[in-house]
Amino acid sequence: MSANTKETITFKPSLSLLDATMIVAGGMIGSGIFIVSADITRNVGSAGWLILIWVITAFMTVTAALSYGELSGMFPRAGGQYTYLKEAWSPLTAFLYGWSFFSVIQTATIAAVGVAFAKFTSYVFRFFSEDNIVIDIGFMGISSAQLLAIAVVIILTFINTRGIRDGKILQTTFTLTKILSLFGLILFGFFALKPEVWEANWTNAWSLQQLAPDETITDYTVMAALGAIAAALVGSLFSSDSWNNVAFIAGEIKNPKRNIGLSLFLGTLLVGIVYILTNIMYTAVLPLQEIAFAEKDRVAVSASQAIFGTAGTYIIAIMIMIATFGCNNGLILTGARAYYTMAKDGLFFKRAGNLNRAAVPGFGLWVQCIFASAWCLSGRYGDLLEMISFVVVGFYILTIIGIFRLRKTQPGTQRPYKAFGYPILPFIYILMGSAFCILLIIYKPSYTWPGLIITLLGIPIYYIIRKKS
Repeated sequence: MSANTKETITFKPSLSLLDATMIVAGGMIGSGIFIVSADITRNVGSAGWLILIWVITAFMTVTAALSYGELSGMFPRAGGQYTYLKEAWSPLTAFLYGWSFFSVIQTATIAAVGVAFAKFTSYVFRFFSEDNIVIDIGFMGISSAQLLAIAVVIILTFINTRGIRDGKILQTTFTLTKILSLFGLILFGFFALKPEVWEANWTNAWSLQQLAPDETITDYTVMAALGAIAAALVGSLFSSDSWNNVAFIAGEIKNPKRNIGLSLFLGTLLVGIVYILTNIMYTAVLPLQEIAFAEKDRVAVSASQAIFGTAGTYIIAIMIMIATFGCNNGLILTGARAYYTMAKDGLFFKRAGNLNRAAVPGFGLWVQCIFASAWCLSGRYGDLLEMISFVVVGFYILTIIGIFRLRKTQPGTQRPYKAFGYPILPFIYILMGSAFCILLIIYKPSYTWPGLIITLLGIPIYYIIRKKS
């Protein structure tokens, strides 16, 4: 009886277009928009270039999302990018993505967002400070912030093992709340605009230069300027990542051939607009030097203090807690569906290919939880951010090249939606993404080699698994 029950359990298509759009937007909006503008400003040194970096990021993200719409219509089933890479390239390519996704991309991002949640919780509850070491095991100390991050990951994992309904209600509620909160912050910021600050920031707004804490300005050579732009894009691209996670849950979305592509477009466009407006607001209330060297890079805290006074610290802390909590729910909800598809191909733990009584991959959720919790203990937010950006963009490039390849290898496959602007827009994304990766390799190798090594370790693992199976 039990065996028969397991065989009949399938994914339940219960997510509407709004739910899917909130998963796209909610997965993108974490803590990045509140933090990374400091590092971007240090690298580019002007208000115009700060905004341009976010415009470039929005263009790349929306372009990629529009291209993914074609793939989601062709393969409207669980697995998302893993499935697209397998169909376009090979099972090995798909496995390398799946391996990187599990070992670094998804689990490390969950950890980074969880640690960010804990850091801003400490503004409200001092006990959760990252400086409060509660467990000392000699070679490492574990802070209350790390323990809180792990607790949040465990709680959200448990909620999502209870079924897609609980996860989607949480996701839609938190995402709508943080979007409305961000629009409120932007609006109050423009009301609090300081004319002298605005004028100073937008004078010589297009000078690309490096800022130092002592207000020293250094001009770049042409090649150094390209490296600075690439370094600046690391933060904005990381803050705009995870937009593709909705494709992993295709089997649980109503009318996936239409709604996945549409939710990708609506979600990425909405977040891109919010991010650009937020950074314009920063330049309206904070001098450029304060944006670049905000305490612990927490630009939004400084901006909120400038707008609301001393209460601003608590306002922005609560906003970021809502943003990161909702973001992690979306990441946790969608990630296990990729492992489910890998398990069905015999390339992941076999039990991850089974659905529990609530019709969700419970085992995959808990395995993801364990690895994400381990990442919470491993290092700082910035370390995780730098490690995965190169790998993430590299796989996006391969996936979009796959659209060109599939047009030739599978011309008869139904395409309810075709990539907007094909072949020009996808080709532009490939060029921009490739330039970003090449510049990181040349000028910021520390941003590339850790993630690349982990990805390449998947090659022997793939052949070992295939040999055993």
